[in-house]
Order: sequence, then C-alpha cells, then structure tokens
Amino acid sequence: MPEVVVADVVQRNVPVYSDWVGTTLGFVNADIYPKISGYLVKQNYQDGDHVRIGQMLFQIDDREYKAALNQALGDLGQKQADYKKNQQDLSRYKPLYDQQVISKQDFDHVNQTTRASAAAVASSQAAVETAQLNLQWTQVNSPIDGIAGIAKTQVGNLVSPTSLLTTVSQVDPIKVEFPISEREYLHFADRINRHQKEGDSKQDPDLEMVLADGSTYKYRGRFYVANRQVNIQTGTIKIQGVFPNPDDILRPGLYAKIRAATDVRKDALLVPQAAVLETQGQYQVAVVGADNKVTLRMVKTGKQVGDLRIVDEGVSPGERVITEGLQKVSDGMEVKPRLAQSAPAPTPDAAGGAPSNLATPGSQR
Repeated sequence: MPEVVVADVVQRNVPVYSDWVGTTLGFVNADIYPKISGYLVKQNYQDGDHVRIGQMLFQIDDREYKAALNQALGDLGQKQADYKKNQQDLSRYKPLYDQQVISKQDFDHVNQTTRASAAAVASSQAAVETAQLNLQWTQVNSPIDGIAGIAKTQVGNLVSPTSLLTTVSQVDPIKVEFPISEREYLHFADRINRHQKEGDSKQDPDLEMVLADGSTYKYRGRFYVANRQVNIQTGTIKIQGVFPNPDDILRPGLYAKIRAATDVRKDALLVPQAAVLETQGQYQVAVVGADNKVTLRMVKTGKQVGDLRIVDEGVSPGERVITEGLQKVSDGMEVKPRLAQSAPAPTPDAAGGAPSNLATPGSQR
C-alpha cells in the first residue's frame, strides 16, 4: 500500500482579503503662484527641501513696489494735511454760525469739504495698505509644512499670477487613492457614512500597502474618506486611505497596492492548498475514508487564505484529504495514511480587524 500524508478538513472563521490598486497623494498639495508680476531675483530653497509654513521660497524684484508704497504714503500725508486744515476751518466756522455771523450756506460748504477730505484720507489709507500688500507679496512664502518640488521657473524670468513656481506637498501622513466598484460602495454605504460621521472605529481594518518593488510598507494605514460621486464612465468611486510616513519614504505619485481583511467567512471549510488538484479548470481532492480507501471527489473551491483553500462544496468537516502522494493513488485504492501537522488558519484579529466598510465579496481574493 502506498504511504500518503493526509490532513483533516477543518471548519473555522477566516478573514477574506480584498485588493485594490491606487496611487499615493500628498495629504495637502499647495501649488505656489505669485500674487503679483515681476522679475524673479532669488530662489530661497534647494529643490526637494523640507520647508516650513511661512518660509520664503522666492523673491520678486521689489523696487517698483517700494516706489508705489512711497508714493501712496506721500499722497496719504497730503490728504491728512487737507483734512486737518478743513477740521480747523470747521471749528472756527461753528461758533460764527451759532452767532449767525455767517450764512448757513457758507457753514454747509465748509462742513461738506471736511467730510470729503475725511473720505479722501480713508481712500489714501486703503491705497497705502494695497501698496504694502504688494510689497509683501514680492516674497513668496510657503503656506504649509512639507516638501518643496523642483522649481518650475528660473531666476531672471518674468513671472505673473498665472506662473506656477513650484508645488509643496505635505507627505506625513500621506494619502492613497484607489477606486472601488459601484457595487462595493452600495454594499458598504451605511458603514462608510457612519465612519465619516463618527470617525475611526476599532472595527475598521488596517490597510496594508504593497509597493511597486513588491515590498510591504512597514506602517499600517486606515480608511479616510469616500468621494462625493461615482464616475459614470468607469462605474467606480474613489476612496482615500491615510498612512503614516515619518521617514518620508513615500512620495506623491507612487504605485500602491492596498490590501485589507474586508470580511470574515463564517464556518468555512478549509483544506491545504496542496490537497487541491486542478485538471482542465475543474478541482478535485482525494478523500481517505475510515477504511483507508481513496475517493476522488470533484469540489467547488473558494478563495485562498494563506496556505489553505476554502472549499464551498464536496467535503465535510473532519474528513481526511491527501496532501502528499496524490500522483500515486487512484479511486478506490487502499493507502497507508500518515497525519500531517495542521497549519493554523489566519484569524480576524491577526489579519487586522473585522469586516471592512470598503469592499464586497465581489472584490475578494
């Protein structure tokens, strides 16, 4: 009798994983445009530097704007002098009008002139503030903390409010955007909405990221937000996850394969993957009965979970299937079985959480 290795069919709750393909994005991406026109005279950072909020990135020639400010200040001083003179005239005319020495027409003329000069002072003050802002805007500062990209323009170029100077991206944490199908969204819409109202939950699964070189990113991520609409061309909706990035390893635009334990299969029947034999698209296992005789059975298989395979139909809990020696047995043959060491199936806790609010069985693998 041929000697074979057998394993028991086990019944357990196992996590089922889902995979999506996405792209990394900066948590905040700020496109830097100047607010004024002028010649670029200085770049105050090295391309790719970490910059802080308020740090000057570029300097625009400010001579024209200094001259405009001085002119506005001079105009303001003149308007203030006129206003002060009209106030003095009004203070002299008031007692004369009360004593009926001057006519009401003369008094009203001086009064309105004083009001007009006050309005002129306010207008000149606004012009000074505008000139001060334009002078401040000759220094282009970073609005956020992040990594500044390679400059899009060079020192000496004439720039305007439509000229993109660079982009600053906040990369810690970093976003990953990936699409899910319309069917997936409808299946988990209630849980997605609850997450967006109540925030993170312990029941949300961890997200795992596999990079383009096949390596798994060392930090786990979490679900962040769902987009407001479904793309009518593709029938998908965009989902964003967030990952810590303290070492700045990840940069915007990277390929990212996202994996998560999105469901738990209750009372799943599991056999070792080595016990499943595929022939022309059909699957079968060799079951060893109590009399040590082999029965070849066609089975309907499900998803693979680690080294185990879910079997939907064809076997029962506690039956023995051959994992080694399949090639030397046939239907009805008597064999000498040797029990293999059973491999533990993954558990929901070890896989990163309970059912997700991101996927449906249609996307599971």
